[in-house]
Amino acid sequence: MNEAHQPGETPERPTPPARTHRWGLGAFFLTQAVFVLVSVLLAAAFGSPDGSTLVIMLMLPTVLAGALAVLITVVRGNGPRLDFGLEWRWSDVTTGLAIGGVGLVTTTIATMLWVRWVGEDNAQSTVSGLLDGVELPPVVAVVIFLHIWLIAPLCEELLYRGLLWGAMERMRWGQLNVFVLSTAVFAIGHLEPERTALLLVIAIPIGVARMVTGRLTASVVAHQVNNFLPALGLLLISLGLLPA
Repeated sequence: MNEAHQPGETPERPTPPARTHRWGLGAFFLTQAVFVLVSVLLAAAFGSPDGSTLVIMLMLPTVLAGALAVLITVVRGNGPRLDFGLEWRWSDVTTGLAIGGVGLVTTTIATMLWVRWVGEDNAQSTVSGLLDGVELPPVVAVVIFLHIWLIAPLCEELLYRGLLWGAMERMRWGQLNVFVLSTAVFAIGHLEPERTALLLVIAIPIGVARMVTGRLTASVVAHQVNNFLPALGLLLISLGLLPA
């Protein structure tokens, strides 16, 4: 039976659950190294890619890094469900949709301001640069659309707000510090220096979704909401329905 608190006495807050996984920052750096190495090898192997090789170059590094993150939690932890909170909960989905919707508005405004600042010629992301001027068959265009919208956000969340977030929690960092550092690393880790400031704005609501729920599902959904319009724009351009 719980003891009654005296008037004016502050109830003791529950102690956060102890992190029992056995992976740390090294696991995150390993997945980043795999992503970069595979990207470089594919770029060297394919040179000027066509539609089919573009799919491989875009998807394989991200998917391999995400799969490695899951494997690390299985081998050195308790699996992604316990270590990341990656499970289906309607409350997390609705939170991710709500925060992602707000983030989509702020990201759209920030993108418009950023494009005006740097100019349209310098505003392309790495993915946009790869697809620039490339004619894609409809099936390939749809696959790339689904990757940018759904698959890439999941894989990136497994790395940044999964492995990296969990590694810092294991080091007993406060949640605000974990949020700030993971947001900064997310922006820098895309290796697009000219877009780092914009990526910081994009990452903030995604990190907020992770922080307020304590689970990865909400940040995955928020990230997918954020990526929908850019993915749709690339799809329409690839199909010739919008001017490049």
